[in-house]
Amino acid sequence: MQAWRVHRNGEPSEVMRLESVERPEPGEGQIRLLVRAANINFPDALLCRGQYQVRPPLPFTPGVEICGETADGRRVIATPALPNGGLAEYVVADAAAVLPAPESLDDAEAAALHIGYQTGWFGLHRRAGLRAGETLLVHAAAGGVGSAAVQLGKAAGATVIGVVGGPAKARVARELGCDMVVDRRTDDLVAAVKEATGGRGADVVYDPVGGDAYTKSAKCVAFEGRIVVVGFASGTVPCPALNHALVKNYSVMGLHWGLYTTKDPAAVARCHQELTALAARGAIKPLISERVPMKGGADAVQRVADGVTTGRVVVLPQGDDR
Repeated sequence: MQAWRVHRNGEPSEVMRLESVERPEPGEGQIRLLVRAANINFPDALLCRGQYQVRPPLPFTPGVEICGETADGRRVIATPALPNGGLAEYVVADAAAVLPAPESLDDAEAAALHIGYQTGWFGLHRRAGLRAGETLLVHAAAGGVGSAAVQLGKAAGATVIGVVGGPAKARVARELGCDMVVDRRTDDLVAAVKEATGGRGADVVYDPVGGDAYTKSAKCVAFEGRIVVVGFASGTVPCPALNHALVKNYSVMGLHWGLYTTKDPAAVARCHQELTALAARGAIKPLISERVPMKGGADAVQRVADGVTTGRVVVLPQGDDR
């Protein structure tokens, strides 16, 4: 089969090679799947760079979520077992963790539902307790993780303010349903949020960026607000001033969604049921900006790493438009 392989760490476009390899063999409790679509995530770039919290042995195949097909023809969503990731024609995955692909979504959309939307749902509901009528501030609102949070926030009845970089991404954020869009390159984020909320600030902040995004969030979070730290796409890990959180009476909470898959897998299954229902009624739908053939896999991972894409970029190993 064909698979993208990484033999040394570095930038995705430099270290990923498309190779012919043997199909992976499932171990105990695992199942082999035909890959119908593989969604690109920022962690795929971190894996290539050797900067992710999980470091598979070299060589490995990146790709942390897919829509696949079982031997009996069922469409499923899965997180492949590294080092044999999803940028391949076949993967193996833990059978107990495989979930049914929603009928309302095509292969590419289903491949992009799992990690981003589960992260958003756990962050907004389980961690932050987002309520209808509250104001939600989403950083990188036109990206894969941010776009999921925007849709989930709107589905929950929140007023959503999206933060983006540039007019093209601003248009995407508006199309996703943001009630207000702030361009971090030209607008004063703190002033804009305070003006939009009558001086109160954002009740919940969803931050997959870190760095300056976090710093400004702390200046415009509401009384009893909650800042959910999801990731550090900026490359800078902020150092929160806890005295500021105390004086202003807000919470800073981290979210590592992957822990739920081992600590509380039943909660992951319940979340998937909720996401499937939301997708069925059209409340959420992954934004697929590009459907890329297998040969374009390395370039796709690099562009996601560089932050120049919107929504989700999905690789189609079988070569057709899914």
